Amino acid sequence: MNLIRRAKEAVDIPIIGSLNGVSTGGWTDYAALMEEAGADAIELNVYYIPTNVDLKGSEIENIYVETLREVKGSVSVPVAMKLSPYFSSTANMAKRLIEEGANGLVLFNRFYQPDIDLEALEVVPRLVLSNSSELRLPLRWVAILYGRLQADLAITTGIHSSEDVLKALMAGAKVTMMASELLQNGIRRIKIILDEMKAWMDEHEYESVAQMIGSMSQQHCAEPAAFERANYMKMLASYRPLN
Repeated sequence: MNLIRRAKEAVDIPIIGSLNGVSTGGWTDYAALMEEAGADAIELNVYYIPTNVDLKGSEIENIYVETLREVKGSVSVPVAMKLSPYFSSTANMAKRLIEEGANGLVLFNRFYQPDIDLEALEVVPRLVLSNSSELRLPLRWVAILYGRLQADLAITTGIHSSEDVLKALMAGAKVTMMASELLQNGIRRIKIILDEMKAWMDEHEYESVAQMIGSMSQQHCAEPAAFERANYMKMLASYRPLN
């Protein structure tokens, strides 16, 4: 909470508090403390990996919905839900969360996978930072959901360059989140990326960011099926061997 307080004192932009957790009780307590510390919004990151073979998919969905319901009841600031890409019906899950009161959706949670050390014969953590190719999954779903839900959408995986940000905005995201790029190359990258975006917008005669948001979403795309299975055969046909 001290970090939120210090950030609020240091900058004049909105500060969003984010923690990952599972239990509703823990989340409601922390969410209230975040708001008290000055957070302008809360990101709910339910980092939950279901390992119980008897736990049904509907029960997992209810964990997200119930957590959101509890947190919304404990704070007055906007609340965004960070989603996993592994729901059997992503669109319906998104709709349920919006109906429950989520002000925004963050796509997608990037679960870190363990590795095996063959020499020590131990399961070990192995941090692998994201890359731009990982943008495609959230890009696809933001483009599909844009205009169908009354909530803001954010992309949080694979944002590394000005091109990545522009693609995300055109798909329909109002927010792009960058972490791996800053860890690798430092916070100076933010200004570089913003300058590159401004140059691209000038060159292509865009007057504002609002003008491009959702312009390449499924609803506005000349070939909507490109975001669905119809793109599968074209993708395979596009392959060309190196030799």
